[in-house]
Amino acid sequence: MENYQIDNLDKQILHALMDNARTAYAELAKRFAVSAGTIHVRVEKMKHAGIITSTQVSINAKQLGYDVCCFIGINLNNARDYPQTLLHLKELEEVVEAYYTTGNYSIFIKVMTRSIDHLQDVLINKIQAIEAIQSTETLISLQNPISRSVMP
Repeated sequence: MENYQIDNLDKQILHALMDNARTAYAELAKRFAVSAGTIHVRVEKMKHAGIITSTQVSINAKQLGYDVCCFIGINLNNARDYPQTLLHLKELEEVVEAYYTTGNYSIFIKVMTRSIDHLQDVLINKIQAIEAIQSTETLISLQNPISRSVMP
């Protein structure tokens, strides 16, 4: 990974692409008074440096019927169980994020389900069925008032 220091133009490009990743380079060039080639080179440099890692479509989970968002703290029987447990969790489509953490839990995951009944099924029959998991604590999200990326 290249050590690339971003400047104000890079920040402007990143902000614009974070607002709409489909913005044409020509439009960005006009907006920032540079050539489309300059925008292209800057974006490629930021990709090469690992600053821009992907272009994604944002999905509204509620519109797809996923009404329950929760966070589950997981305690493992043994720290060496982490790699295998992570493989099991990756297989569960309801698990949308996972973190290896310090503090009260070994692993902290974000889970999206269609209902409380669906959550109960996932907890009992999928997550707690993983042998290496000693215990879990579930926190149900009531709302997500702040959701944003790190600003360059």
